[in-house]
Amino acid sequence: MSINNSASVRTILRLSTTPTITSATAAIRRYSINSGGIGNIAPLLSTRAWHYRLKQSEDAPDRIKTAMESRFFHCSSPMPTKTVPITYILRDGDEKTVDAEVGKNLMDVAQDFDIDLEGACGGELACATCHLVFDEDTYDTLPEKLDEEDDMLDLAFDLTDTSRLGCQICVREDFAGVKVRIPDDGFDSASKTG
Repeated sequence: MSINNSASVRTILRLSTTPTITSATAAIRRYSINSGGIGNIAPLLSTRAWHYRLKQSEDAPDRIKTAMESRFFHCSSPMPTKTVPITYILRDGDEKTVDAEVGKNLMDVAQDFDIDLEGACGGELACATCHLVFDEDTYDTLPEKLDEEDDMLDLAFDLTDTSRLGCQICVREDFAGVKVRIPDDGFDSASKTG
């Protein structure tokens, strides 16, 4: 049986707020009997909150606290991620090449590397401030646009046939070497002339 119903979720929440080892053990036993085994809550036992509560518990033997602390630090190493080089052509024509993490959207990648691509809505598809222009070959490989993205692009300045919103395009391994242009947003040119 897996943890997927509301009663299981309530039990997990109760377990994660249990103040002592003794009462936590009793709650785990109750859950184990009711749900078909302790294996169903194994992921819960490795959470940071559980480790912290276990380490802070007064009735936990020192050997358990030490074991949990060493396991916590052992398991906290980050997983390696695959990256590909992507070049952003900035509004002033300069280029900045970054190592983009595969699976991340182009708006987040730009912001991670302090590239001026606003993303005012935070990637919620409610603005066009992460507007990017792709070359035709790359554009043809992109996933189909949603109607909502098309609606937002209608509001974008300097719209082209190969325009997309950066928040909607995730980096793929075949993006290595791709160049995307950040178009004029209408504000930079207005401030230069005014």
